Amino acid sequence: MPTAAKLFAAICLAALGYVVSESIKPLMPEGTGFGIFSLLNAGIGFLCGWLVVGKRAGRGVSAAISNGLTGTFALVCVALFVQACVKMVDMAMHRRFDGPVEAFAAIFEIAIGFGGVMATVPVLLQLLIGALITGIVSEYAARNYR
Repeated sequence: MPTAAKLFAAICLAALGYVVSESIKPLMPEGTGFGIFSLLNAGIGFLCGWLVVGKRAGRGVSAAISNGLTGTFALVCVALFVQACVKMVDMAMHRRFDGPVEAFAAIFEIAIGFGGVMATVPVLLQLLIGALITGIVSEYAARNYR
């Protein structure tokens, strides 16, 4: 059932996914092709906001902050997994793996590498502030727009 809280949470996390993606781009090696990197992460943020944060809104401010943090954590985990899968498929097309098990294991190695690249203070601060804003905005929407 669509609600205002789901919509606001989805928009907030989509914006957060896009902004953080744009701030991660300079941290990657020069010459990296990004394609739809930012838009894909914004779409993942939209889904996480709708499914994780929006459906739990309306339970109070402390729960809202927790929901925002949970949604942002889900956004980061899913985005890392999806981006690692994309990179693994690209590497598999260049025949970098000996078999499917090695390719599957590489997903997690690549995701850990990407997580290490994004684990900088500015990116983590953006994620934290975005999580707080998302939780509070979705709580406000749940209380005022029924």
